[in-house]
Amino acid sequence: MTATDPTMTALAHSWSALSLLHGRIEGRIESALQAAHGLSAREYSLLDVLGRQHDGEGGHLQMRQVADSVVLSQSATTRLVTRLEERGLLSRYLCPTDRRGIYTDVTDAGRRLLEEARPTHNSALREELDQAAAQPALAPLVDAIRRLQANTPPDSRQAS
Repeated sequence: MTATDPTMTALAHSWSALSLLHGRIEGRIESALQAAHGLSAREYSLLDVLGRQHDGEGGHLQMRQVADSVVLSQSATTRLVTRLEERGLLSRYLCPTDRRGIYTDVTDAGRRLLEEARPTHNSALREELDQAAAQPALAPLVDAIRRLQANTPPDSRQAS
């Protein structure tokens, strides 16, 4: 393969389009959440992931799983958890069956903020996807996202 291999060039262009779409969506969501709720996109994502935990078997996530879900390192996730805990949006406690484990839960204040912010998040996401759909390089990606959404069972989707 050479630097001008058409297959690799197309792949690189596709990757660039995906990066562009992600950056645009992230920027739109970040601006909307900061302006309306004083939350960053990462803080919202963390509250959302932790808000879906439950008390049943496998219901609480380990910090590694949380970090993977919000696409941060474990140390960055721990710092983010600490900041949200200091704001009263999260709490930590020892695992009742394994004293070495620490669980993180969303507080009532965190749940209220998450529910207030969810429509802002979803609206910003929809708006950016609608704008991106009008651009030929991004339209196929938007179509793929919308097909994924259509194939997601309704009970596992977030409220829109």
